[in-house]
Amino acid sequence: MIFGMGFGGLFVLVLLLIATSFRVLREYERGVVFMLGRFWKVKGPGLILIIPVLQQWVRVDLRTIVMDVPPQDVITRDNVSVKVNAVVYFRVVDPAKSVIQVEKFLVATSQLAQTTLRAVLGKHALDELLSEREKLNLDVQRVLDTQTDAWGVKVSTVEIKQVDLNESMVRAIARQAEAERERRAKIIHAEGELQASEKLLQAAQMLAQQPQAMQLRYLQTLGNIAGDKSSTIVFPVPLELLSALGAKGSGAD
Repeated sequence: MIFGMGFGGLFVLVLLLIATSFRVLREYERGVVFMLGRFWKVKGPGLILIIPVLQQWVRVDLRTIVMDVPPQDVITRDNVSVKVNAVVYFRVVDPAKSVIQVEKFLVATSQLAQTTLRAVLGKHALDELLSEREKLNLDVQRVLDTQTDAWGVKVSTVEIKQVDLNESMVRAIARQAEAERERRAKIIHAEGELQASEKLLQAAQMLAQQPQAMQLRYLQTLGNIAGDKSSTIVFPVPLELLSALGAKGSGAD
């Protein structure tokens, strides 16, 4: 009787061990399995068997992880202090490396993203930081991806979310923008004056070559003035017109 109870208890224990040896991994999960402390293989997804005592395993998520990088103090190349925060998108592409090569790849990637953000952005001036954000995103992403490749982690995207400036720098940038707008307005006005003077010169040269055209222009101007309400009109008469009238009078005599 005692033997039967012992056999039954052993049978139940074996069943429990077998039941607890099976694991189910989702489509986006993998299991890194170690045999007596040595890396054996990567299993999953689906139903996997883990031999108790002999094997240990670590569950790894392969989905893209969105990590928010806290605001970092950055000194730009032109010695301007700003606060920059960003968001990093990455995922595990080699589960074995993410477990074996680094203790906690999430913490390691977060710390590396912070230091890389400060290092890369510190090489650029403030104007580049504000106007060339897409280029800086790619620079940070390339540096991060190169360093995390040994951990089996792929950094796909880095986006700079916000650049915070102190109030004095904001006012300085506003004054600079206003000065730039005034400069452009003066340049456009000067270019307009230059084009107008060139057209006036061409018109004067054309009228000088054709005296009759000059006379028609005078008559047109006289007609425009006559339409006004002024009672007295002083209008210069060109010498060419007087000469032409004098020549006609001499011919009549």
